[in-house]
Amino acid sequence: MKHAARPTEDDPTGPSPLPTVSERPGVSRPLLVSAACVLLLAATTALLAVHDWAPLGPERAAHAWSVAHRPDAAGTAAAVVTATGSGPVPYALALLAGVLAGRDARERLRAAVVALAVLLLGQAVRYALMELIARPRPYEADWAARATGHSFPSGHSTTSVLVAGLLAWAVLARLRGAVARRLACALLAAWAVAVGATRVYLGVHWPGDVLAGWLLATAWLSCTLHLVRRGTLPFPPASPPPAAPEATH
Repeated sequence: MKHAARPTEDDPTGPSPLPTVSERPGVSRPLLVSAACVLLLAATTALLAVHDWAPLGPERAAHAWSVAHRPDAAGTAAAVVTATGSGPVPYALALLAGVLAGRDARERLRAAVVALAVLLLGQAVRYALMELIARPRPYEADWAARATGHSFPSGHSTTSVLVAGLLAWAVLARLRGAVARRLACALLAAWAVAVGATRVYLGVHWPGDVLAGWLLATAWLSCTLHLVRRGTLPFPPASPPPAAPEATH
C-alpha cells in the first residue's frame, strides 16, 4: 500500500490540510455568537421573571448610586449622549453606514436600504419583547430624562448597538489601514456602551434592561452578518485586513 507523499518546497502538491472549525460546512461563527446571545438573553429574562420583574440587588445599588451622584454638568452631558440613541439620529447613521459601505451609486442605495431594514426590524423585535414583558421602569421621581413605554429591553441600548455594528461593518468594508479600522470600531463600541450607560445614570432604566438591549442587538447583528456572508443580503462584505509586510533578510 502506497502512502501519499508529503508536500515539499520543490513539490507543493499533497493532501490539503483539514479545514478549521470556522471553515467547515454548516458551521457559522456569527450564528454561534447569535445563539450564545439569545441564550444569555433568555437567562436574563428568566432570572428577572422569577423575581416578578422587580429590580435585583445590584440593579437597585446601581440606580441608587446614579441618583446620588448626578451633578448638573454630568447630567447634562449624559442627556446629550443619550439623545444620540433615539429619534432621527440612529436612522440617519444607518443610512450613512450603507452609503459608506457601497462602492458606487447603485450599491450605496442598496446597502442603505438593507441597513435601514436591519435597524427597523431589530427595533420591531425589541418593541414586541417590550410589550410582551412590560417590565416597569424605575420611579419617575428619579428620572433625569424623558422616557416612554416599558423598561425591558432598553430601546436606546438596542438601537445604539445596532447602529454601531452597521457603521463598523461599513468601516471594515472601506478602510484598509489596520490602525484606522481598530480606532473607528473602538470609538463606535465606546459610543454604544456610553448610550446604554446613560440610561441607567439618568434613572430611566435598570441595568438588566440595558444588558438585554445589548444582547438582543448583538444577536440580531450576528444573524445579519451570517446572511451577508451567505449572499442573502446585498450588503458589501468587509475587506480583509491588510497583510503584514514580509520581513527582509
